[in-house]
Amino acid sequence: MSDASGHDQEMPLVAHLTELRKRILRCVVAILLLFGGLFYFSQQIYAMVAAPLRAYLPEGATMIATGVASPFLTPFKLTLMVALFLSMPIVLHQIWGFIAPGLYKHEKRIAVPLLISSIFLFYGGMAFAYFVVFPIMFGFFASVTPEGVAMMTDIGQYLDFVLTLFFAFGVAFEIPVATFLLIWVGIVDVETLRKSRPYVIVGCFVVGMVLTPPDVFSQSLLAIPMWLLFEAGLICGGMLGKRESLLDSEERFAGDDDSKRPQPPMPPHQP
Repeated sequence: MSDASGHDQEMPLVAHLTELRKRILRCVVAILLLFGGLFYFSQQIYAMVAAPLRAYLPEGATMIATGVASPFLTPFKLTLMVALFLSMPIVLHQIWGFIAPGLYKHEKRIAVPLLISSIFLFYGGMAFAYFVVFPIMFGFFASVTPEGVAMMTDIGQYLDFVLTLFFAFGVAFEIPVATFLLIWVGIVDVETLRKSRPYVIVGCFVVGMVLTPPDVFSQSLLAIPMWLLFEAGLICGGMLGKRESLLDSEERFAGDDDSKRPQPPMPPHQP
């Protein structure tokens, strides 16, 4: 009896682990397929990512490769990261497929928009960094280069720098999702976050000061969007309470069993 019961208890865990392995393999296959399709264009991809810096290099200056294998490994690494970024919708879809069976109906209604919005916000943060922040940042760096110093950046160090900024801006643009989740889980409420608004604004400018060149304009380019995204999260979080109350009442009404409702008394039996 004990062996049989133990086997019955282990089966759900084995099934979950098998499902997890299957979905991880799908994510790995998706990344490898995208990488295989993009690797032929790895040199062009690196040239496109390096364009914001190359536009501000002095005349006759070029980027350099100080490592023996850097001309191959640096575009290889960049292409792999691009494949990972592009496969994020597939990865998140697999994560959703794994956790969705354990969610309630009203939780699924909220989780799906959160997943979709988090993808677009992350890509939006990367695009904002590339098209807005990079030109201003590299223009500033080129303008403060000391006289007699040749500005020739190593391709490996440049890649590490821009990947860090891509990730930082992508995560920074997830502020509405993070704010909404904090309210949804119940860690904080909307009123507490509203009272903390001055500290949040100061924190946004501190992050902008760390991630951008030391001038007010560049700092504002990151701090103001972060603050506006925080306000958007507050607006969505404020709508959460009313919506959840409505959904709960609907589900309770739909889930009522007629057999559990009080029945009218039966008439007396007539002989």
